[in-house]
Amino acid sequence: MDNSYSSSPLHIVICPWLAFGHLLPCLDIAERLASRGHRVSYVSTPRNIARLPPVRPAVAPLVDFVALPLPHVEGLPEGAESTNDVPYEKFELHRKAFDGLGPPFSEFLATACADEGKKPDWIIADVYHHWAAAAANEHKVPCVMLLLGAATVIAGWVARSSEQASPGLDLSAARPPRFETERMKLMSIQRASGMTVAERFSLTLMRCNLVAIRSCLEWEPNSVPLLATLGGKPVVPLGLLPPSPEGGRGVSKNGDDAAMRWLNEQPAKSVVYVALGSEVPLRADQVHELALGLELAGTRFLWALRKPSGVPDADVLPSGFEERTRDRGLVVTGWVPQISVLADGAVAAFLTHCGWNSTIEGLLFGHPLIMLPIFGDQGPNARLMEARKVGVQVPRNENDGSFHRDGVATAVQAVAVEDESRRIFAGNAKKMQEIVADSECHERCIDDFIQKLRSYQE
Repeated sequence: MDNSYSSSPLHIVICPWLAFGHLLPCLDIAERLASRGHRVSYVSTPRNIARLPPVRPAVAPLVDFVALPLPHVEGLPEGAESTNDVPYEKFELHRKAFDGLGPPFSEFLATACADEGKKPDWIIADVYHHWAAAAANEHKVPCVMLLLGAATVIAGWVARSSEQASPGLDLSAARPPRFETERMKLMSIQRASGMTVAERFSLTLMRCNLVAIRSCLEWEPNSVPLLATLGGKPVVPLGLLPPSPEGGRGVSKNGDDAAMRWLNEQPAKSVVYVALGSEVPLRADQVHELALGLELAGTRFLWALRKPSGVPDADVLPSGFEERTRDRGLVVTGWVPQISVLADGAVAAFLTHCGWNSTIEGLLFGHPLIMLPIFGDQGPNARLMEARKVGVQVPRNENDGSFHRDGVATAVQAVAVEDESRRIFAGNAKKMQEIVADSECHERCIDDFIQKLRSYQE
């Protein structure tokens, strides 16, 4: 274990990207660092901080929250601080507001550095935080760039961008479909505050001293060694940061949630849990195809549905769908305690968008995956999991990414119904579970990360 208590504790500032898929893992990192006696300043916006789950009482005194108001940008919805609050077509405005956090962050850091007792030892800057890394350089505080994705996915992107194959990295299994390639091209040329996503990444990388990735050698034995360095900077695995299976975030505190009450009444290993994340909701026509696919599949299901914006409640689901599936399905549009759901013995499979958080959470409980990626790294994550035979993707149209109810039904039945394929997927998911649930492995990664930080002070 890290010998923090026999050494002077570090003061570490963490700056997560404004999406809950980043905010929550960064809070987990903060708690793990604080549990070893280090002091953490967690920097975000007021509403995002207010919506975070409470820090564990044992480490709360060592975690300070620093709220920086998000600057107003014309056209951005009032109170839209996380990507969850922002319609997809307004993401560029959100990034513009995000860049406006640069000056107040620099002022916060200058104030902290002026007091020798509060000066940070390190800044952990999420991948888009080029301005946090710049402020760290200005005030001579070393900086870590945080990559909360799979090493295989990151190594694949690096290999493609440099047009050089990396020995040991199988890119054939990770080749994106045409519709995903076109979306990535479009994203690569979009400029918010005069800067593309790739330019933000490059600036942050250039200004950092280390890179930390959410992976470990046990999870990706071929890919982690390929990322020993990135842009000439050492890369350090953080482990998978799995949630505690017994408690914590996404856990029902009172056992009185409608979803849990319904789930408790279902037979063992009979339910497909459906949750496609909170960032980008499906369009209404896609919601209908997914619903009709679940109906065709004939399985029990619990669906945590994020409603499409601007669609009347009566039109969100196909006419008569809830009545026809009432005896075997439940659709919930409010908050669902995902960890409690995934831990329940009634769940047989997880229909997921393959965000890295949800992928890790599903495999923490050994669930095979039915995969319907929507954007970002979800497509590469899904292909990585499909290559490991822990599930299948819903078939998509190569040109526009559309899917059909029949493809949904086929994928659900392959993973949750058909005996032979279900055994294969469930067996491989159980093998993955052994790694995700290996807390000693992931805690050891955190200890090694801290020792790497300390080595820069020696």
